[in-house]
Amino acid sequence: MRTTDNQHRTWWPLAGLSLGAFMLLIDVSIVNTALPRMATSLDASFTSLQWVVDIYAVALAALLLVTGSLADLHGRRRVFVWGLVLFGLASLACGLAPDAGTLIAARAVQGAGAAAMFAANAPLISATYHGRDRGIAFGVWGAVNGAAVGCGLALGGVLTEYIDWRAIFFVNVPLTLVTLWITLRTVPESRAPRRSGARVDWAGAALFTLSAAALTYGLVRGGDAGWSDRLTIWSLAVAAAAATGFVLVEQARGTALARGTRPGPAPLLDLALLRNRSFAVLLGVALLTQAAAFTHFVYSALWVQSVLGMSPLRAGLASLPMAGTSFLVAAIFGGRLQRMRPQYPLGAGVLVTGVGALAQMLVAPGSSWTALLPGFVLIGVGVGMALTVLISAALSAVPPERSGTASGAVNTARQLGYALGIAVLGTVFASRVRETLTGRGVPEAAAEAAGSGRAREAGVPMGLVREAFATGLDRIFVICGVTALVAGVAVLLFVRGRAATEHAPHGGQGSVRGTAAGDAAAPGGGSEAAADGSGRHEAGRPVPSSAHSARSSAHSAHSSARSSAS
Repeated sequence: MRTTDNQHRTWWPLAGLSLGAFMLLIDVSIVNTALPRMATSLDASFTSLQWVVDIYAVALAALLLVTGSLADLHGRRRVFVWGLVLFGLASLACGLAPDAGTLIAARAVQGAGAAAMFAANAPLISATYHGRDRGIAFGVWGAVNGAAVGCGLALGGVLTEYIDWRAIFFVNVPLTLVTLWITLRTVPESRAPRRSGARVDWAGAALFTLSAAALTYGLVRGGDAGWSDRLTIWSLAVAAAAATGFVLVEQARGTALARGTRPGPAPLLDLALLRNRSFAVLLGVALLTQAAAFTHFVYSALWVQSVLGMSPLRAGLASLPMAGTSFLVAAIFGGRLQRMRPQYPLGAGVLVTGVGALAQMLVAPGSSWTALLPGFVLIGVGVGMALTVLISAALSAVPPERSGTASGAVNTARQLGYALGIAVLGTVFASRVRETLTGRGVPEAAAEAAGSGRAREAGVPMGLVREAFATGLDRIFVICGVTALVAGVAVLLFVRGRAATEHAPHGGQGSVRGTAAGDAAAPGGGSEAAADGSGRHEAGRPVPSSAHSARSSAHSAHSSARSSAS
């Protein structure tokens, strides 16, 4: 009986951490099927709907690296708990929001909390479990993450249809309380080994956040107010200046740390990795593939509900063929794909994703939702192939001692790709819908209302709305398809790497494991010392931010698990 009780206590930390990961991941997509109801309830414009989706992803991408540094320095459980509290309070504020502006602000805070949870989640699992238990823990955790990504649209549809759109946020509140109770009672605190004088790179974090936020705002503003608008121009200029400042600061941090000239913050991003052509291309591919594969679902979900009249539940279920296909491909062929040189399955998968996006151009004014099915299936196949080996490709392109930093950079690029993709595609989609409707004599205000899913309230004939939406979707499917095809060709031409079996270190040798979820799934797999952030040296000098590398390595577990089902 005592052994059984101990076993039960052993898995409580996993339950709490997996539930936290489930919440933060599902909130990326759960809002998509609720957008038409939000627009009607809050009288929200299309631009406001864009921000409801995008601000969460922007906050998550911009704050991921800095919250990881905070977790390493000040305690991962502490950062996870504070992120959890922030996420729960922000979810309550989202559900109570009286207008679109309040909802957008609350979503930004929710994204900040999610970043803290995201950054600390996998490292806590790695520090809590060892040996065979760690393998089991990452296997279960990865499955939960995959389920969150796969069922977000469907769950959003169920809650929106049978309760209310606000329920997609209210449901987080009791789940947050349960997760908080489990975490405080069962999850031990952990920190990365601390070097003398280690500090958080606040300057780099501020510049990266400013650049990401200003760029996203400029793209959305440009589509709404025009590219000659003064605020649009200023936003894009600020984004460029902040990005330049970030590069200069990170370069200075890395140089100072390498030379050991003075103690100070370790760089958030090791820019030396970008001198590796394969890795630099992979970062771009991660960003572009995330944008091309997933962001158009926001606008197709708006189409099937506001134009075709499907219920939120049916709209959510309509997306399951893509998620299911992706999961099956990754589950059945994932092992074989990992044994290949990663540029081949990655490049082929991204190309298939591009073909799938182009296949969705079958949507016409008279189409039903089934016109999306061929593209959904092809995208599922491509995503299942490509994202399963994305982290492996990145790790095979860099020295083993840099694998943690590499995986963290790829994860950030993926989140940023989703945020920027929503902004770009939303601008294109809204512009095409508005041009089509106003060209047919529809007033500007009514065209704007139709673009946000309120055509009936605005009195716009549905025949015109069908034509306008088909035109807008056609344009964004072309952009997604061409983007993925270019990314796939770039992988095949410029990326060179070794199969995972060629570069994966043997357990216990002290190197950071690459695809942590896959490695951990094997009983006893993985190096506990490396996963827990033991110090390493490269060419006789400290590797920049060993704590950051440990945290990013654990992030790669999340990315690998998530990729299998997203």
